Amino acid sequence: FMDAIHYKVKDEGRITNRAAYVVLGVTIDGYKDILGIWIGDNESSKFWLGVLNDLKNRGVQDVLIFCVDGLTGLKEAINAAYAKSEVQRCIIHQLRNSFKYVPYKDLKAFSNDFKEVYHAINEEIALEKLYELKEKWGKEYPFAIRSWENNWDVISPFFKFPEEIRKIIYTTNIIEGLHRQFRKVTKTKTIFPTDSSL
Repeated sequence: FMDAIHYKVKDEGRITNRAAYVVLGVTIDGYKDILGIWIGDNESSKFWLGVLNDLKNRGVQDVLIFCVDGLTGLKEAINAAYAKSEVQRCIIHQLRNSFKYVPYKDLKAFSNDFKEVYHAINEEIALEKLYELKEKWGKEYPFAIRSWENNWDVISPFFKFPEEIRKIIYTTNIIEGLHRQFRKVTKTKTIFPTDSSL
């Protein structure tokens, strides 16, 4: 699981935004471990590539699946460092991205219809449900549907896994829960004096 959490840091008298790049690994046995936290400027796929190469240099040889948000270029960065790994985009992030094209009056019905896509038994049925959705909503909200079609390669990998694992990898909730823990610890500190202190 990879995600960044943002903080404010003093830099040469100015207050700047910094991203804390966090990688949370889960072993085959289900043990979680924070593999590292790197501080950089605003989140970018270029910085993530450096993080991934650092992990490789530290001995992470193989990753079955990366669970990430929809940051542009992140899939390419992962493929450059770990060519054989699967990339799973967070379904919740994908839904939020789709919802920005849909007005409030249709949002509830639209989101309920999408549940049939990502709750499908397998990828084949999920695609059928997506095409049914396209028939129903495609003319009204083409960009919302097209977003799913264009990103299907990073939306669908979780269908290859059993239900128990799907529940964990189709969203980045695990790492976002970790970020909530970080925020509890850092909530009294609105600005950090240096990157090191962060």
